[in-house]
Amino acid sequence: MATTETRDGVALTNLDEPLFDGAEASKRDLVDYLDAIHPQVIGALADRPLSVVRALRGQKPFMQKNAPKYTPDWVATTAVWSAASKRQIAYPLCNDRRTLLWLANQRAIEFHPTLFRIPENDAPTHLVLDLDPPEGSDFRSVVAAAELVRQALAELGLAGAVKTSGSKGVHIFVPVTAASTEEVALATRALAVRAEALDPSLATTAFIKADREGKVFLDSTRAGGGSVAAVYSPRLRPGTPVSFPIAWSDLADVTPADFTLRTAPALLGDTDPWTTLMPAPQRLPSELVEQGRTIPAARAQALHEQLRRHHRGEPR
Repeated sequence: MATTETRDGVALTNLDEPLFDGAEASKRDLVDYLDAIHPQVIGALADRPLSVVRALRGQKPFMQKNAPKYTPDWVATTAVWSAASKRQIAYPLCNDRRTLLWLANQRAIEFHPTLFRIPENDAPTHLVLDLDPPEGSDFRSVVAAAELVRQALAELGLAGAVKTSGSKGVHIFVPVTAASTEEVALATRALAVRAEALDPSLATTAFIKADREGKVFLDSTRAGGGSVAAVYSPRLRPGTPVSFPIAWSDLADVTPADFTLRTAPALLGDTDPWTTLMPAPQRLPSELVEQGRTIPAARAQALHEQLRRHHRGEPR
């Protein structure tokens, strides 16, 4: 089998090489997967500043935000100010098959788009909670915690869609309209606290791992300038699982390992369940936003707690 070929004008090279240690897949498998479902992938990525996790031969995987200098001029980019690094970052935009194939040839395995679409960089399209199980726990605990979030949403007259993260947990997406980045961040914190309150023996909002006591972590930090692994994105995990949409009614009957770079295309065919399962955009209740103002941001709260423990000589 040839190790080099061209698709849509993109030269694809070294296709027979392993994708990464434990991937159980080659670079060709990555290219074929993304190409087979490129309409669905592009639908999730289009017009969203994109960070990718690349796994180059002989190097540790790394996240890349800035489009490299050798990026072809036909790859669209957009400049976004980074408050953290205090500079403009030229993010690539994956708006077409050609760009997706070029990224695959760059060994971009994970795709992490922003929650906003350009040019509206202060208008997130979704509120997102990332549910992460404790070490040693099975997926059933995440399913139970996801149902807490679903219940908290229903009590507010809201609804969301759920997908496997491609790792051990799930992402719950709530489509929103007419909300600023700050409002979505506030509402995300409040939603996590409300879900936690429904069963604090199962779920926690504690940002410090040592404080989670074996509970499922409801991570509310994806708001703001954060990104999240896109639906259908492969993940750098053994067996190369992919993030996959699940109907709420089916969530208890699956595991993240069911959906891999090899199995997902046949499950999808020409369909896009993420679009089908996603509710219409909803307005955030003012009560949720206002509740969020009373809750410290998770990272700030964790830093404060670590400093307090340091001054008292307690373990962190």
